[in-house]
Amino acid sequence: MESNIVEISTDEETGSREDGRFNSITRFNQIAPTTTTRSCSLSILQLGTSLFALSSLDWLAILKVDAAQLNYRSRTVGSFAGRLATVLFFTHLLAAVILIIYLAARGLPSRHPSFHQAYWFPPLLTSAAASLPFAVLWLLIALRHPTKALRAALWLAPILSCGVAVLLLADENGYSLAVAVLFLVLALVLSLYCCWITRRLHHAEEVLSAAGAAVRPTLALAKYLGLALLAGVLYFFFWTLGAGGAAASASRFVPLYAVLLLLNLAWTMQALRYTVHVAVARTAYARLASGAEAQPTAAIFDTAAARLVLGEVLYGAAVVPAAALARGASQTMGQVVRDSDEFLFSCTICFEGVAERMVALGNRWGLVYVGAQGKGLGRSSVEVWELFAKQGMERLIELDLTGAFCFLCGVASGSVVAVAAGAWVLVSHRGHVADATAYAFFVGYFMTRIAMAWPQACVAAYHVVFAENPANNEMGSCLRQRLTQLNSISTR
Repeated sequence: MESNIVEISTDEETGSREDGRFNSITRFNQIAPTTTTRSCSLSILQLGTSLFALSSLDWLAILKVDAAQLNYRSRTVGSFAGRLATVLFFTHLLAAVILIIYLAARGLPSRHPSFHQAYWFPPLLTSAAASLPFAVLWLLIALRHPTKALRAALWLAPILSCGVAVLLLADENGYSLAVAVLFLVLALVLSLYCCWITRRLHHAEEVLSAAGAAVRPTLALAKYLGLALLAGVLYFFFWTLGAGGAAASASRFVPLYAVLLLLNLAWTMQALRYTVHVAVARTAYARLASGAEAQPTAAIFDTAAARLVLGEVLYGAAVVPAAALARGASQTMGQVVRDSDEFLFSCTICFEGVAERMVALGNRWGLVYVGAQGKGLGRSSVEVWELFAKQGMERLIELDLTGAFCFLCGVASGSVVAVAAGAWVLVSHRGHVADATAYAFFVGYFMTRIAMAWPQACVAAYHVVFAENPANNEMGSCLRQRLTQLNSISTR
């Protein structure tokens, strides 16, 4: 008796595991033994059964689904905070567009004596266009010469912000005086801060150099960053119509309009910034965690620009800066209060607890998992913060200077274009000098922060990968040495 065995296998019936890998499963269907003496009807029946099984498995192969991608999507789409942030962002964007059109249609046709369009739009539009080369210049210096970039930011940010204050004082206007005082305070605070962090510069330079090498500049990443910067500039061009309409109108709601427009500009620019952050973070994470060269186009178009993580990016654009601001304020209060028992400082400990909780639920290190694993920002932030606590890295993260470095770069660029725009308006027409200077500062600041999301994302991925596996040979020794140094200081 001879047996005919037909092997039927699916090429890639895939299953997914938690690590995102695939299992290949091969199926074997064995047709029952037959003899030539059996009836023709039984052979036909068995042949039909075999063909049915073969066709079914072929359909399974044709309809196969990348389970890891499906799991990636389900985790991201299932984030309620991300979906809510998406709805709120586009609702607010639509409301902002309506407000800008309304202000432009109402204010620009009016002939207000203190407002002239010829002296308002050219300085602002020129400052926005000039902010692009400054942003790219800071990025190139930070990637190629991180030591020079860090030290230049420490020197230029306080000096240039003080220059903005001097320019506004020359206007001899009450509103300009108030804004000048703010820039003077900013220059003073930055000067004291830069003197305070000088002992941490060496470690910051090492981390920037090691992390920046994880993502090699490619044409695909350069194009994507260029698109983000171009989108920011074009939106600011449109945004200036509303700002000009508000400045030209004589309504008593002008301060309210200005605040609403600035909030809209901040959230929109932060969304562009964190889009770049997520894209670069995924590429850096893949390179550091596995040593593989990740495809930049996949990291960009399958995560950062895709709808799957858009909600998490928009959620992070609103939550992460607020959490970082609360954390910075709590640390400052802690340095001032220390062991004081005065009544005015009785809520300091409570505020510090709230700030730490906010950071644990939304931080820029959690955005690494958003891009690399498709998780929600809240879940990613909690997991990353637990990893840092497990490895004893809380103090290391607290002393990280990457965020401060990017902030100083933004202040320096913003101050340069603010001085240019303010001087233009001051020389050509003494009117709305403070408005033009402040708006130019913001566009210069945000353009540079979008570009500097690249090194900041690399450093964030560097810390996350080290927390996952401190023995990773790809990480070098700078973080291990810094941890040993901090532990030795704390035990004294």
